[in-house]
Amino acid sequence: MDLDFLSPLSESLLEELSALEEQSLAGQVEKHTQSEGIPQLEGVNLAIVGVKENRLGSEIDFLDFEDVRKSFYSLFPGNWDVKIVDLGDIEKGETVEDTYFALQTLVAKLVKMDVVPVILGGSQDLVYAQYRAYDTLDQMVNLVNIDSRFDLGDAEKPIGNHSYMGKIVVNEPYNLFNYSNLGYQTYFNSQDEIELMDNLFFDAYRLGDVNANISIVEPVMRDANMVTIDLTSVSAPACGSRDIASPNGFDGKEICNLARYAGISDKVSSFGIYEYDNLKFGNLGAMLMAQMMWYFAEGVNYRTNENTISAKKEFIKYQVPIEEEVLVFFKSPISGRWWIEIPFLEHLNTKLKRHTLLPCSEEDYLEACNQVIPERWYKAKRKNEV
Repeated sequence: MDLDFLSPLSESLLEELSALEEQSLAGQVEKHTQSEGIPQLEGVNLAIVGVKENRLGSEIDFLDFEDVRKSFYSLFPGNWDVKIVDLGDIEKGETVEDTYFALQTLVAKLVKMDVVPVILGGSQDLVYAQYRAYDTLDQMVNLVNIDSRFDLGDAEKPIGNHSYMGKIVVNEPYNLFNYSNLGYQTYFNSQDEIELMDNLFFDAYRLGDVNANISIVEPVMRDANMVTIDLTSVSAPACGSRDIASPNGFDGKEICNLARYAGISDKVSSFGIYEYDNLKFGNLGAMLMAQMMWYFAEGVNYRTNENTISAKKEFIKYQVPIEEEVLVFFKSPISGRWWIEIPFLEHLNTKLKRHTLLPCSEEDYLEACNQVIPERWYKAKRKNEV
């Protein structure tokens, strides 16, 4: 497939990176250069790509990710068996739609090759293109967005960086099975949007709830196909933002923990970090973004591949009678993680068959034993019925 829309890393950046230690990521990651061309993708686990599109979310004319790359490549890898390449950047297209098409094309190609794209993005409307890449992959999509806002917006209006989710929900083909928001802040979202999230049986976790117990989002991440992060969900002090972030939000440790959860999920096949602005985030923001990428890569290294049929045969089965249902739980004897079976109706969309086991927590099992139906199980069952 023709990937001529990818531009190589600049010679000046490569010269700076050449001065870094050989054992750092600068010496471990194969890069798209003018002289060597695009790296081969066989055997690659992660592919970094920058997307210099910000027309629907920022007024700055020049967006680049050089500071992010300098920070990332200055880091040392862990004890990993993860092969990473840097494909360079997708430049702004003639129109925003042209940029979308390039990103959609690239993500679809990488996912088909079992290479996870790590997208460094400008405005978050690019999530729409990331999602549309799954149109050709014959599967329903679970999207997890770490964001202070739901970004549903008005689907009747043109797409923007705070309204792309509305387009994902209403535009055909309908591939979205579930949308989960992690870290929303109530005062940034209208009551209409909050009610719509509930009516669509989507998941939403307030910032304070995640702050209090970050492990509650692990099952949500484990069920995700794509994970996206809005950098403005991070507090201004943590990301060094001058004027585009909130005083409240995730701190640096929490956002890196979430990135690691995304990486360790066997199902996550694309990962994007959006709303980067090199003029407003500064060196601290660039380093935070680099460390988020590092933690995502570390998570990928520790994947256990428990989605395979052979792995599931080893799961321990538990049956819990509750009301008029019998809830069926499974536990992995290797990782200790839990799943609950969803009774999907056979006559409905066959794409859902691969979603018959819903990740859950041990607390969900214990609550079911006390006759409390897990909320995520109820929502998943209701989505299958409507």
